[in-house]
Amino acid sequence: MDTSETITHLGLCAGYCGIEIGLKRVLPAMRTVALCEIEAFACANLVAKMEAGLLDPAPIWSDLKSFPWSEFCDRVDILTGGYPCQPFSGAGKRLGTDDPRHLWPYIADGIRLLRPKLCFFENVEGHISLGLREVVEELESLGYKATWGIFSAREVGAPHRRKRVFILAYRDGERGQLQDWGELAAKQMFIGNGKARGNVWPSRCGEPQFCWEPHRVLDDSKGGEPKPKMGRDADECPTWLDHAKLFLVSDNRVDELRLLGNGVCPATAERAFRVLMAQLLGR
Repeated sequence: MDTSETITHLGLCAGYCGIEIGLKRVLPAMRTVALCEIEAFACANLVAKMEAGLLDPAPIWSDLKSFPWSEFCDRVDILTGGYPCQPFSGAGKRLGTDDPRHLWPYIADGIRLLRPKLCFFENVEGHISLGLREVVEELESLGYKATWGIFSAREVGAPHRRKRVFILAYRDGERGQLQDWGELAAKQMFIGNGKARGNVWPSRCGEPQFCWEPHRVLDDSKGGEPKPKMGRDADECPTWLDHAKLFLVSDNRVDELRLLGNGVCPATAERAFRVLMAQLLGR
């Protein structure tokens, strides 16, 4: 099996690229060719990571509704996305298709044009009772075999639950490629220092939680005093957020919390991909 061939990837509603980072742990040859993200703060975070060499340099589109799908036709192997949860979340009005933030129809139209080999999506647990069946049925109508499951951050070592629905689908006729990727997904991946990656959370004091993030930029001005470290305000844990090491270019605490809260834990995405891949392959 040749694992050196580049696997092209397009990420929708990218956030801080939690899905992409988790997926790249499974498929190291994956190369992101474009991202789509509407939040300005998240875009700044993505650009900072690209400049630091932590993400593949790629153009970022701010509006998924006007994304130029045809320009990427036959150029994308894997399509990912954590499309907006507000239409389905129990924390909101659950307007479903009537919610102006409902983006799935635009994504489905994009899949028709792109015809990616694999699709990998994430949303909130409330999606199960509202909208998930329609998404799976539409993927199948587009010629994809799909499966889904619920995964939480807690099962990969985090102190909070953050249960999420993940959907994995592959295009008819691509089972051979799926078998190759499945072999990679079944193996234990290793991080750059050669040590097996564990599920310990949080990291020890002074050590980064993730190998994919440098230390956070706490103050944008030279010689300025760093702002207080993030702590018990989110998820009722005093230290773990400080170890997330978001690479930011601002000291806006509200935006930081939104970015973390809306993001996908990379280890959860990785686990979901491995498990769902095994399901699709009948293992």
